[in-house]
Amino acid sequence: MFGAAGPILVVAAFVTTACQPDRPVVAAPSATTTSATAADKTALQRDADAIRDIGITGVQVRLVAADGNSTVVTSGVADTASRSPVSGEGYFRTASATKTFTATVLLQLVGEGKLTLDDTVEKWLPGVVRGNGNDGTKITVRQLLNHTSGLKYPNPYELASPEDFHRYALDVPPPPEQVVATAVQSPPNFTPGTGWSYSNTGYLLAGMIIDKVTGTPWDEEVDRRIITPLGLAHTSYPGSAVTVPAPHATGYTQWPTGGLVDTTDNRIGVFAAAAGALITTTADLNTFFRALLGGKLLQPEQLADMKKTVDTDAEVKSIFPGARYGLGLFSIELSCGGRYWMHGGDIPGYKTRDGVSDDGTRSVVVSMSTLLQDTEDHQIAQENTAMALVDHALCRDN
Repeated sequence: MFGAAGPILVVAAFVTTACQPDRPVVAAPSATTTSATAADKTALQRDADAIRDIGITGVQVRLVAADGNSTVVTSGVADTASRSPVSGEGYFRTASATKTFTATVLLQLVGEGKLTLDDTVEKWLPGVVRGNGNDGTKITVRQLLNHTSGLKYPNPYELASPEDFHRYALDVPPPPEQVVATAVQSPPNFTPGTGWSYSNTGYLLAGMIIDKVTGTPWDEEVDRRIITPLGLAHTSYPGSAVTVPAPHATGYTQWPTGGLVDTTDNRIGVFAAAAGALITTTADLNTFFRALLGGKLLQPEQLADMKKTVDTDAEVKSIFPGARYGLGLFSIELSCGGRYWMHGGDIPGYKTRDGVSDDGTRSVVVSMSTLLQDTEDHQIAQENTAMALVDHALCRDN
């Protein structure tokens, strides 16, 4: 669902009861805590350990309460060889949480009167979406951002094994224009505005529109408009770099064969560009989501537009019951009543889940340095335990 390189990853599922895999459990080092309440520390550690116990090598969690105080806990190890502790300040690949940054920049441009959500793709990118039933004159900016464009997403990486990963990991990704050109060689999933289908293609186009409107690459606009003003010193676009800055936990992927495979270094996320390329930390991602929902990045009208949700498809609702999608944000039901906002990310080596209250006063980010892709039960278990942590962290303030 949240794969930065598109549908290369089997969609994880969110169900009521987590399945426990038959695999060794990695022992957890002691938790690290900053301005923690006893209840938050105990509950977060319990939920982080539950994620570790399904076979995730390393977990770091940061909860920020309404008073601005943070609780940070870790579990597992940063590396299976050295068995060093997980850093609570570690970097990770953000994957599809990048989409929220991209949507925010476009909405800022709307607020500045430089474009509208009802502008067509054709207006800004003439001739780019055309052919095989794809028509940029009928697709709006809004539809790109809420996944109702119908555009398919081409999958160049068939990452079903360690061999597949090593074959593609260091390839220089094609430019977004080339990816979009490949996408429109296939007919759309549906007529624009008549359905919902998660697609990175829409966000590649969103990034291209930012480039066209501003005359500046999308990542530079993200830096100028979001990263620098918020002081997100640990969030960046990696460009052609294959490494993750230090400190970081080694990112592992578990396929049906090959055991745990080190998939830390790669350029796969950059393929997704504005749909999934950023690198960040739990502190920076919390700061971003709190500022966004707290009204510090968008004018009230544009924040309201971002929160106007549409129904998702049956597959997504089977994973996240009641899930709806706004402009770069999912709306998810809380077990204690009400809803919260989130955008996760999955990429070889890292899985991110997060959540922020509607007013931006309470947020949580969990970064896992293992992506389970071996069995459906293990994927379900990872999704269950991560989403349970987010739900518990947000419900404790209700």
